[in-house]
Amino acid sequence: MSASLPTLTLILGGIRSGKSERAEALVRGSGLPVVYLATARPLDGEMRARIARHRARRDPAWRLVEAPLDLADALAGAAGAGRVVLVDGLGVWLANLLVELGGEADVRTRLVAFREALLRAAGPVVVVSEEVGLAPVPADSLTRRFADLLGDLNRWIAGRAQRVELVVAGLSLVLRGPRDSFE
Repeated sequence: MSASLPTLTLILGGIRSGKSERAEALVRGSGLPVVYLATARPLDGEMRARIARHRARRDPAWRLVEAPLDLADALAGAAGAGRVVLVDGLGVWLANLLVELGGEADVRTRLVAFREALLRAAGPVVVVSEEVGLAPVPADSLTRRFADLLGDLNRWIAGRAQRVELVVAGLSLVLRGPRDSFE
């Protein structure tokens, strides 16, 4: 099957909701070559197992680019006419930035650079992110900062995306865009 993807698609969901699988189905259905920008790092056994599950279901023809910190540069290098970029995912990337960079100005600089790279992308981009707006306000300041920054980034992307979906328990709800395409 081949379907035309919009310039920007945002797939939101909780942890283990099926958001990555939904994004993968969309890019697979496009019929375009895929560049997969992965943000996770295998820092422990549990994360290695998560990464292995993602790799096992990925099409081996997809080009993998690991971008745990420099996501804007990776996107700028991968985006182009005639191919689709799948970014998976923003929550892990932001956590990496907060741990590695820490400083507010440094993190915000990376966020702005990523937004600018999204605006310049020459081909379709599908972005996967955690929806943080359904949880209680976190008790600690680092988690509140994470939720605020990711929530703001999700809202910014959703405001520009032609298609936005929310995935819950493996079921996708289209929030913006046609409901009868990309299936």
